[in-house]
Amino acid sequence: MSKYEDENVLVISRELFDQLGAFQGISLEPEKYLPSMLDPANNFFLKRDLAEDDPRHKQIIPYVIFRHGEKFLHYVRGGGSGEKRLASKGSIGIGGHINDRDYAASSLDKDTYTTGVNREIDEELNLSGGHTQEILGLINDDSNEVGQVHLGVVHLFTLESDQVTAGEDNIVDLQFLSLEELGKKHDELETWSQICVQGLRQLWRDK
Repeated sequence: MSKYEDENVLVISRELFDQLGAFQGISLEPEKYLPSMLDPANNFFLKRDLAEDDPRHKQIIPYVIFRHGEKFLHYVRGGGSGEKRLASKGSIGIGGHINDRDYAASSLDKDTYTTGVNREIDEELNLSGGHTQEILGLINDDSNEVGQVHLGVVHLFTLESDQVTAGEDNIVDLQFLSLEELGKKHDELETWSQICVQGLRQLWRDK
């Protein structure tokens, strides 16, 4: 029996990532990677059972950060988290795999990747009011078994309202925190969130 119920997830080859310029941590140059990564000629769907244990491929994961004013949404992943290796960790990112259901649901005005991003947010959070968004960069962390098979695309949603509630039971303790407050929680955060906080500090320092 498949651990992931025959889910097929969007991947690129590790070879392509190396060709584009592999890095450790965060890259704030999304334009260097995304055109090639999201080109249908360079990505494909792979059974998640295989992808989770195969570092020859990188699963493309949108990782969405939510900002209101000068604070960022923080939550804790409950024990029911789909990724057991990240359960009970603090996080500032909402995201997940792009799968073949997103391909089936995409249309001429909405590509597979965008469809997947919107689905993940709709499943995990309830947002009030409007928002703007931008892509800040990419995350790669080859220092652990989770990171070795994933590649994050960091989106920043700037919200008009701080009224945000969880759409799933495994998302708990939602609160907006400043970068200083997030820094104090560094050791409690999942690795990608630690990397994102460092990147946000750099961006805000450069502005």
